[in-house]
Amino acid sequence: MSRYPATIAEAVDHELVIRKSRFLTHLEPVGSVEEAEAVIAGIRKTAWDAAHNCTAMVTGLRGEQARSSDDGEPSGTAGVPMLEVLRRRELTDLVAVVTRYFGGVKLGAGGLVRAYSTAVSEALDHAALVRRMALTQVRLDVDHADAGRFDNLLRDWAGHHGATLGSPSYGALASLEVWAPAPELDDLRQAVASASGGGVIPVVGGERVVDVRA
Repeated sequence: MSRYPATIAEAVDHELVIRKSRFLTHLEPVGSVEEAEAVIAGIRKTAWDAAHNCTAMVTGLRGEQARSSDDGEPSGTAGVPMLEVLRRRELTDLVAVVTRYFGGVKLGAGGLVRAYSTAVSEALDHAALVRRMALTQVRLDVDHADAGRFDNLLRDWAGHHGATLGSPSYGALASLEVWAPAPELDDLRQAVASASGGGVIPVVGGERVVDVRA
């Protein structure tokens, strides 16, 4: 099963106060560098009176693109440590902005690194993660009278085999869909054969990367 960096399900805001300085972290899932830049621009507009709006972003299915900015903090004390947290958590397609309102007490380089790292790390602790996996489409075409029984079968099976249900469709037959890890397909075939007495044959389709909320 191919493994990809995860992302977050929705935006998260978190506040951290260190020696009177307020560090306001905003995390947001994005689909591109342009979306990330728009989020950053919006925060810099609303938090124009802040001392710094430091940023880090990772985008791309495998996290191919990454950028960060110290926004006036000493070089390497804000953006890069924030980015390292995102990398260490194996995340992509998100942007982190830490807005600092200076409290009058200097933290020093080491203190700044810890503050910005902790601000992002604590915010991520509150985030709902979305895992990404390469899954294979499997379709079951069954009589409408059997749809409920096989839907329950797939739902239970998916919950124990790292799979996720797709959207059913209804025509002459009920077409149920599940997206499953390739190594689990034989187990699914056996489960369906057992439930149908061999009368229902799973139809295996293509593979795609699917988001699965953790």
